[in-house]
Amino acid sequence: MKLSVVVPIYNEEDNLPELSRRLADACGRVEGAQWQVIYVDDGSTDKSVEIIVAQRRADARFTLVQLSRNFGPYPALSAGLAHADADAVVTIDGDLQDPPEVIPDLVACWRGGGQVVLAARRSRRDRGIRRLGTWAFHRIFGVLNDFHVPANTGIFGLLDRQAVEEFNRLPERNRYVPGLRYWIGFDRRVVYYDRLDRAHGSPKQSLRRLVHLALDSIFSFSYKPLKLMTVAGVLISSLGFLIGVWYMLKRLLGYETAPLGFTTLVTLVAFLGRIQLVGIGVLGQYLGRIYDEVKQRPLYIVRRREGVAPSPDVGQEPHVAP
Repeated sequence: MKLSVVVPIYNEEDNLPELSRRLADACGRVEGAQWQVIYVDDGSTDKSVEIIVAQRRADARFTLVQLSRNFGPYPALSAGLAHADADAVVTIDGDLQDPPEVIPDLVACWRGGGQVVLAARRSRRDRGIRRLGTWAFHRIFGVLNDFHVPANTGIFGLLDRQAVEEFNRLPERNRYVPGLRYWIGFDRRVVYYDRLDRAHGSPKQSLRRLVHLALDSIFSFSYKPLKLMTVAGVLISSLGFLIGVWYMLKRLLGYETAPLGFTTLVTLVAFLGRIQLVGIGVLGQYLGRIYDEVKQRPLYIVRRREGVAPSPDVGQEPHVAP
């Protein structure tokens, strides 16, 4: 069998030597496998590319797809999947929080019939606001999502050849890879593991970038925010109508009615204004993503390849920068 491991890399010079060693050990324990590691450099500004090239000189099974700039983790991952021609493709982060030693378990599950094998986190060691934000995202995403995606799963997992080909046909620019991986269907299996601390350095994704990815995830897989705004509009309109009828009846029946106070008026106007702004903001989130899709810009641009051929998947392969 042919096994490819796709690893998006962004400024991971401290982790790359240990990552390469552990990937080689893990893939070497897969019986009967001809393996290959596809490092996708997502515009690194440190020595990551030099380290990958040096690793390739020592072992040709390590390859490189270098992008022209930083496009983000999901476009980089998509670039690696578009260049992988193996029977089974493992996707994994480059910070060693996802242990490469789980790869043989993923392959064993695939050999047992699973076409999409998810690596689900049994535990994680994140701390502080990132841990709280991750917990909140999975809870909110689970409530708002129109299509069920298992919680506590990231990019770590395995796709077989047919699943990779179908994934590469997906045209979205704003993409949530764990959701798209689950959306394509096929026979799904789950392997549980314990997520580790980051081996070296600090997280490369800023809090702002993580919030953006979370919004992409929600708005790519859910219409419920629009439905909730519609429901809120109907409820508020109904409440306003009932209040108006109540005061009108009191006037008609001759009951003394105190004039509507300034504070009450300001409160009602401010409340309705907030509802309108939130509604416009939700519409703006969807409209901005529609605009991105309509522009049809390439998901990524390849600057350089080392050891991999151009992708045969025309729908995902943009031109190479000169």
